[in-house]
Amino acid sequence: MRLQKLNLYVKKKNRISNILVKLIWDFFGKPLFSSYLPGTCWRKLILRIFGAEIGKGGKIKTNIKISEPWNLSIGDHCWIGENVWIDNLALVKIGNRVCISQGVYICTGNHNYKKELFNLILEKILIEDDCWIAAKSIIAPGSTLKRGSVSTLGSVISGILQEDGIYKGNPAKLLKSKNDYIN
Repeated sequence: MRLQKLNLYVKKKNRISNILVKLIWDFFGKPLFSSYLPGTCWRKLILRIFGAEIGKGGKIKTNIKISEPWNLSIGDHCWIGENVWIDNLALVKIGNRVCISQGVYICTGNHNYKKELFNLILEKILIEDDCWIAAKSIIAPGSTLKRGSVSTLGSVISGILQEDGIYKGNPAKLLKSKNDYIN
């Protein structure tokens, strides 16, 4: 009986703590982080304070929106361009040496249109090492970009991209492999 009461107390305390962190992020962290003030180091610091895992090196540009930094992992030497929106209500894991160009939208949530209440469906997104997501691309919930894959300008990515594959279009289709360019 005492253990049940203790568990309920801990859960309630964690819920209140989570709500407080979310409010502080939404009202202070997010507006400062997404500002037009230049600088990568202080942006990384803010993300780390709010629970993101951030690697060494790389560049984080201005006017970037991140929904929940505690659901974000960015590897070493990554470049994130202006006006990127990482809508990460679920985990977004970005590998090493990844380039996410200007205006990319990464979305982990969708709604079940078959349900009366349009229930929220969350799925993680994995972007492995050495990927390039070109400007204005969209990455759908549950997508995996295998090592070295490329999303060309304005592509809509959904599903699993093959290693070193170059994808184009809406929906994105395999155009060719990077290996096709090697003589």
